[in-house]
Amino acid sequence: MSGIRVLGGEVERGEQILTPDALEFVAGLHRAFAATRDDLIARRAERRPLGFLDETKHIRDADWRVAEAPEPLRDRRVEITGPTERKMTVNALNSGAKVWLADLEDANTPHWHNVVSGQVNLYDAARGTIDFQSPEGKYYSLKDGDHPTIVVRPRGWHLPERHIEVDGRPAVGALVDFGLHFFHNAALGRPYYYLPKMESHLEARLWNDVFTAAQAELGIPHGTVRATVLIETIPAAFQMEEILYELRDHASGLNAGRWDYLFSIIKYFRDAGADFVLPDRNSITMTAPFMRAYTELLVRTCHKRGAFAIGGMAAFIPNRRDPEVTEQALAKVRDDKTRESNDGFDGSWVAHPDLVPVCREIFDAKLGDKPNQLDNTRPEVSVTAEQLLDFKSAGGHATRAGLESAVDVGVRYLLSWLAGNGAAAIHNLMEDAATAEISRSQLWQWVHNGVVLDDGTPVTAELVRAVLADTKAKLDGEHLDLAVELFEQVALADDFVDFLTLPAYERI
Repeated sequence: MSGIRVLGGEVERGEQILTPDALEFVAGLHRAFAATRDDLIARRAERRPLGFLDETKHIRDADWRVAEAPEPLRDRRVEITGPTERKMTVNALNSGAKVWLADLEDANTPHWHNVVSGQVNLYDAARGTIDFQSPEGKYYSLKDGDHPTIVVRPRGWHLPERHIEVDGRPAVGALVDFGLHFFHNAALGRPYYYLPKMESHLEARLWNDVFTAAQAELGIPHGTVRATVLIETIPAAFQMEEILYELRDHASGLNAGRWDYLFSIIKYFRDAGADFVLPDRNSITMTAPFMRAYTELLVRTCHKRGAFAIGGMAAFIPNRRDPEVTEQALAKVRDDKTRESNDGFDGSWVAHPDLVPVCREIFDAKLGDKPNQLDNTRPEVSVTAEQLLDFKSAGGHATRAGLESAVDVGVRYLLSWLAGNGAAAIHNLMEDAATAEISRSQLWQWVHNGVVLDDGTPVTAELVRAVLADTKAKLDGEHLDLAVELFEQVALADDFVDFLTLPAYERI
């Protein structure tokens, strides 16, 4: 294995995943595509005025459709998301959902153990051999019958994998996640992926090139890979058609990644002035006009091009020990999924097995005997750039409670993430890295734009640090000092850090 070094420690069954041939395959992808990836990441820093691209108007005006979906992806009415931790894998596959989003990204801390053991669990899941024995002796195994189609979400283009070096530099995390999974499982069929954090159709083109090369290298028929793209950045919202076009041989659909989308808006316009400052996170609902424009455009774009439109995360989670909390969670999820089904979405996400029946019931009622709503092309929808950028339509205010909640959720999430758990139940919501990103970026924006809270208090770095100290005093945990330090860094540093997981990754 010339030029390849594995720097991580031993992980159970790691030798089954990190074989010489698998590592050579990953290294080949890295050598072929890392330079293009580096160039595209550098281009992200060139913030240009947002709008629909003149140079790709011919693509938007042309008559084309993505490849017809394979049978396992034609019915996606309910998708459950979660990390590839072993117990979660079994529970997700027993959940009754149509799809399991096996998350190697925002719901997963990239500890070396998690990176490798996640691949072990996906290996077993693809073969139907996965089970789990808890330390308390409880045994989990796959139920008889159908199981969800597995769709794997690798890390975004921006993240490295420092435990694998190729020719003296850290491997690209996305290529490690995709490469190891594809190498071991593609020949079994269903090499399906969710692609996160893209900011342009050129990044989609890169993924398409990766898929084409990977299939050719292993003798897998072209087009076997299918990818669903998360539209979770504001630049990508203006390039939905172009993204599908670049991936048209491999595209399956688009997903409305609402939480990362809000983070991206805040990040992109963090220093653009008061007209671009968003209010408290909890006051921005999917019925806000600029969010409605985003989801309406997504459904219209997908169905125009023969792709599936997948709704956003229902972050509310039931509490089996608190019936009132559960009742409230189910009501909110029901409202959310009813809106999505009526808007033409083909399915949606939930974060907890107990929410699968609610989502399924609502989409069953809408779909009837049909597997999806591709025939609902929404020709009446016409969304302008101005509508996508009308952030003042959100209404709401920056409040003291919102500020305190942002600090609290951000620190609690980092505590969980540093301990190895990237999907954390916090205050009856399932939080992942996207929510922590909203928390810290919103505080950065408020401080740097002189926002005044609804009680008349200016938002200053000193105020945030005072709330941070109060929050720290109420919490405990092995990584508390580091979590507070990291949160302060990414929320208050003069230079905005693109992703909090980058400095956090350096500290695990």
